[in-house]
Amino acid sequence: MTKNTIFLGKNEAYHPSLEVKGEQVHIGNEIYYKISNSNKMRPFFISLVSNSNHWMFVSSNGGLSAGRKNADNSFFPYYTDDKITESSEITGSKTIVQVHKGDKTFLWEPFSDKYQGVYAIKRNLYKNNYGNKIIFEEINEDLGLSFQYQWNTSNQYGFVKKSTLQNTTASQVSVTILDGIQNILPYGIASDFQNSTSNLVDAYKKCELEKETGLGIFALSAVIVDKAEPSEALKANTVWSLGVQNPTYLISSLQLNTFRKGEEIFQEEDIKAEKGAYFTVQNLNIAPNQKEEWMLIANVNQNIISIEEVKDQIKNNPNLSQTIEYSIEAGTEKLVKLVAASDGLQLGENQPRNTRHFANTLFNIMRGGIFDHNYQIEKEDFINYFSKANKEVYASKKNLLADLPELFSVKTIKKLATLDNDQDFKRLCFEYLPLKFSRRHGDPSRPWNKFSINTRSEIDGSKILDYEGNWRDIFQNWEALAHSYPEFIEGMIHKFLNATTFDGYNPYRVTKGGFDWEVIEEHDPWSYIGYWGDHQIVYLLKFLEFIENYYPDQLAKNFTEELFVYANVPYKIKSYQETLSNPKDTIDFDYGLNEKIDKRRAKLGADGALLRDQQKNIYKVNLIEKLLATVLAKVSNFIPEGGIWMNTQRPEWNDANNALVGNGVSMVTLCYLQRFLNFFEGVVAKSTLDTVTISEELGEFFNTTLSTLNDHQEMLSRKVSNADRKTILDGVGEAGSTFRNLIYTNGFKNKKVAIAKADLLAFFEITKKYAAHTIEANKRSDKLYHAYNLMTVENDQEVSISYLPEMLEGQVSVLSSGYLSPKEALAVLDGLKASALFREDQYSYILYPNKELPRFTDKNIIPSKAVNSSELLQQLLADENTQILEKDITGEYHFNANFNNAARLKETLDTLSDEYQPLLKKEEKLILDIYEAMFDHKSFTGRSGTFFGYEGLGSIYWHMVSKLLVAAQENCLLAIKTNESEEVIGRLLEHYYEINEGIGVHKSPELYGAFPTDPYSHTPAGKGAQQPGMTGQVKEDILARFYEIGVFVKEGTIHFSPRLLRNEEFLSRSKDFVYIDIHGDKKTLILESEAFCFTYCQIPVIYQKSDKKGMKVFFEDDSNTEFDHLVLDSAISKKIFERSGDVKKIIVFINR
Repeated sequence: MTKNTIFLGKNEAYHPSLEVKGEQVHIGNEIYYKISNSNKMRPFFISLVSNSNHWMFVSSNGGLSAGRKNADNSFFPYYTDDKITESSEITGSKTIVQVHKGDKTFLWEPFSDKYQGVYAIKRNLYKNNYGNKIIFEEINEDLGLSFQYQWNTSNQYGFVKKSTLQNTTASQVSVTILDGIQNILPYGIASDFQNSTSNLVDAYKKCELEKETGLGIFALSAVIVDKAEPSEALKANTVWSLGVQNPTYLISSLQLNTFRKGEEIFQEEDIKAEKGAYFTVQNLNIAPNQKEEWMLIANVNQNIISIEEVKDQIKNNPNLSQTIEYSIEAGTEKLVKLVAASDGLQLGENQPRNTRHFANTLFNIMRGGIFDHNYQIEKEDFINYFSKANKEVYASKKNLLADLPELFSVKTIKKLATLDNDQDFKRLCFEYLPLKFSRRHGDPSRPWNKFSINTRSEIDGSKILDYEGNWRDIFQNWEALAHSYPEFIEGMIHKFLNATTFDGYNPYRVTKGGFDWEVIEEHDPWSYIGYWGDHQIVYLLKFLEFIENYYPDQLAKNFTEELFVYANVPYKIKSYQETLSNPKDTIDFDYGLNEKIDKRRAKLGADGALLRDQQKNIYKVNLIEKLLATVLAKVSNFIPEGGIWMNTQRPEWNDANNALVGNGVSMVTLCYLQRFLNFFEGVVAKSTLDTVTISEELGEFFNTTLSTLNDHQEMLSRKVSNADRKTILDGVGEAGSTFRNLIYTNGFKNKKVAIAKADLLAFFEITKKYAAHTIEANKRSDKLYHAYNLMTVENDQEVSISYLPEMLEGQVSVLSSGYLSPKEALAVLDGLKASALFREDQYSYILYPNKELPRFTDKNIIPSKAVNSSELLQQLLADENTQILEKDITGEYHFNANFNNAARLKETLDTLSDEYQPLLKKEEKLILDIYEAMFDHKSFTGRSGTFFGYEGLGSIYWHMVSKLLVAAQENCLLAIKTNESEEVIGRLLEHYYEINEGIGVHKSPELYGAFPTDPYSHTPAGKGAQQPGMTGQVKEDILARFYEIGVFVKEGTIHFSPRLLRNEEFLSRSKDFVYIDIHGDKKTLILESEAFCFTYCQIPVIYQKSDKKGMKVFFEDDSNTEFDHLVLDSAISKKIFERSGDVKKIIVFINR
């Protein structure tokens, strides 16, 4: 098609080709990432953070939503990210400028695409390294003006928009400028209500201007209810401004077009039934190369008292602008303190990596939380926790709790627990975690997750310690957090295990106040119940490996003490035979039990949701039982050469593989189970116990499973047959089913039996043999490994296995399994790079091979041969009965378009009239087979194979790429440890560094599709990075970064081994490292060139290149200790883990 020159009126449109460029720049005393010509990119979504309860989600084109605490406290409508981007012209910041030059007035509307091509403009976007400030800039080269606005947050004042208009010419310029924000919500509108009935909400809107102070009040005329009762609206959202010269105020957008036309506008003081806005209009004369600045301040949830306080400050505080600036900077300092407390500060030559590590750490603590202050615990919160956890325990320990000091440490809790005989009190002591700043990862790009940022009480403003998260999300984030707070790892493990069920699974969500589960909601298509199959193994394993490295033998101490409990989730997994019959419908929701649990929780507290024994007491078990129940749940679904059968109505890590449920078999979980068994075997083998006690019912499950595996192990020496598979599955499946149904029906008897250590070790050994055999059987010819397979129950005696295409998840799990040698791992990584999973444009990996779905007109065509093979189909056609199929005008046959799957087809077949029943009886299977042959629904993996974003076709899911990074890194370190050849080590390192670069911190903004120093969830084909911030990727990246730096803990001692840290990370010149010490004080270290600095447990560690190898540890008492090696002794390591304050800094001398 020929390119045409476009004219706007008589003038040629200006559409220059401008390069998108990314660079880090200094503005004031902060580093910002600048994207030049950001408007040349596709709009992308950004999360602006704060140290408090603000939230702002903003598109790179300026569209936004913002508020405090949650989506029901919005200042702008909380819509999905696509709608927010599309609403940039009508929501958020809006500026219109009349530029007076001679006898002409020029109209300029910065950031609006309405006037595209009229002026020579450039748009730039800046985001500071801390993630809490963003600047939008438009430069109008024709008019010689530059306009910027910046979003900031203040705990006291809310959201602050700073505006700057600069004259870039050598002549004075006169302007009339309208600047402000629009589509302001009144207070008290729930997000769901706004989304569904925004027109009704408009009818209740009342916008008022306090003329003397210029303060805008945006409220409802009454709370919107449909009850026959009055409901006063006594709270409002507010906006006011500072630094504006003789303004005219507008509190709606009604006069914007009047201003655009150059006509006179009039101040608005009372607007009803219109969308709120707040604009100031002022006349400015700006000297050459000078600028004018002003600010607008917006807040939610204001009452008459707070409004009067603000009005008083506007009238009587001449330094109010400086007060607001101080509040903004104080917020930044507090944000840095939060991140510093989780070791988010690093300084090396590679500034983008420093920034990305800060961002990773920030988003990790935003989801998982951060501990309030080292290991300090506040009595008030501790008592409040007990009162909500178990009212009976609280009542019995009230005096003991009252005698505690106002502040104490986690050591005090552990001592209390150790000395007390009440097992429930002990358990609750261990479970207590004083976390804050946590929220679920909800935002407009993840609207299905509802977030709430609970930082301050709305009653008295006091600090709130709280956490909440989906199961796997919060425990993932805690894995990274534990490295900064090792003393809390025991509490994390107790919280994890005490929220798992006796049948080996976990509820959906974990909170400070307990846990909860999903229920079926009739009108919600996303509503469903089930258990994710991988959560219990891999996430728990990482905690267990951690505590064994930091605190050797601590696990063994819990082997015998009955400190653990089971969650009582009202799901009942169906019997093995029922599951075989219909593996996609395997869990019943017990409404009666759910009601009973709710009543118990209301009466007792969170402990009301714990499993009771036959005597109605909270049932208690030891650590061995909890771990064994988890392992046996997986083994009871083991299919030789297939993996772990996925039959609990939910998939695994990849939610989009939702249709694998039922027929799917997971090699991913089997690989992680192999690693889990190696670990479990190791800690049991070195324990001093000869026997352990477990519940009698679990003991029977264990013995039956062990017998099944032992009795058939000869099959491991040959190719497994379909009959072999069914034999093993029957044995372990029936054992699990019998155990579950016994407890569902009767509960535990509270009778314990002894299991010999030798039997446990025998179980580990034989199970590992089966796992290893199956892993080997799933090796593909291209050196990759199958991730998920499909099982088919062929008949009563046989189960067959078929294979799906390769998936990234399978390679990550086998690389992490501990099964491969470094050379075998290298072969997997080589095969992965050469596979269809490698996406060259991003130099990274997609989850599964991309594929073209059939065009609409190519779907649902029944081959004539298939139609002719069926008497029933031919009879229906002859009778012109279109219930099942139709023939189109071209002669092609098609199934009824209402059949979205075989179940719908079968339902309609069953409704055919009596005359067709004899043929149907004979041919029902044939017709269903014809349908299946056309659509291959058995191989249907779910959303993953049908959509094009998120975890869909052609999409990179960055969390899995970062899991690949960690897995590759583990094999690099293993190769170094086992003295592999330099070639093997070097090639493994090449893969590691390539995967790391593919993640994108050094990519251009145009390629990455966003700020490359920010983490994002996924990158679909043809789009940039999507879903900012709170992704599980950040945890993996934090761990990979620390291992890359070379911080390891073994046998309770800290080792420094920066084998993977590249030379270019060391400083080329002297720089100051500003950090926060464990007391919360800001400190500065002057680093020499050839240094790299980071914190560990908030203690600064300086790597210094040197001609010697060793360490120097500096203490608070000004003494120091030197080492001629890179391993700290256990005493110093313990001080660091405990954050005792004794260690001031560590210098590690690196001989390179």
